Amino acid sequence: METLETLSDALRTAKDIQSIVRTMKTLSAVSIHQYEQAEEALGDYAHTIDLGLTALLQQRRALGMAPPELNGGQSGARALIVIGSDRGLCGQYNEVISRRAIEAMSETDPVLGVLGVRAAARLEAAGHTPDKILGVPGSVDGFDATVQSVIITIDQWQETDRVQRVDLLHNCRKAHNTAQPVMRQVLPIPPEYLARRTGATWPARGLPFFRMDHDALMSWLIRERLFVMLYRALAEALASEHATRLAAMQNAARNLEERQDDLNTAFRQKRQETITRELLDLVAGYETAQSER
Repeated sequence: METLETLSDALRTAKDIQSIVRTMKTLSAVSIHQYEQAEEALGDYAHTIDLGLTALLQQRRALGMAPPELNGGQSGARALIVIGSDRGLCGQYNEVISRRAIEAMSETDPVLGVLGVRAAARLEAAGHTPDKILGVPGSVDGFDATVQSVIITIDQWQETDRVQRVDLLHNCRKAHNTAQPVMRQVLPIPPEYLARRTGATWPARGLPFFRMDHDALMSWLIRERLFVMLYRALAEALASEHATRLAAMQNAARNLEERQDDLNTAFRQKRQETITRELLDLVAGYETAQSER
């Protein structure tokens, strides 16, 4: 049976939780803006990489050189990199990306790398043990180190496991959907992309001049393009994670408000019952004392 003391404690707890929820909502909103800015800031560099590939491919064509031979990924081992989260309270974020990863691995058994221990635990529980688990950076400052770790891991896979194709799977925000899985092929470069770069219009009167070996320059541009794709994917995934967490906290805030209303109603009723009972006890005591006199 609830008493005034238990109801009062429940109200204080609800207020404390409401304060925590309010703080998490604010942090998520700020983080979303931070990661969106990071993705936009990389746009100019990504455009520079595209221009570099355009210049190189068109220069090769002008010199009568054959297009670069890039493995199409139809043979050899494949790798899948999944971006999840290290922290909870983000709704169905990890469940959504884990289900999509399991679907992607239903026909093949790729080398599996996972960013985020929560997504890794779900995949392992489903029978897909990750070959590599990395942490998710807590802020934009950790992006460079994380991306470099992923690139080093991919290099190791290419040497030891003969990996020829690498796919990247992560959540992103689209319309009202806060966590929608997106899969991209990061290696090798798709032939359609190379064809677009070869046929693109150069923005100046003439192509730039360079002395670097064509193959070495192509390798460097591909590596920088990989860096850009991984960096942007991290920004999109973390923005999606915080958007999902923000939505979860908004639902929690509404539930807490309803809970507080119920507790306040119950507290007022219980207090009125207590006051009425005490008044009745006083009246009964007074009447007893009068009858004795």
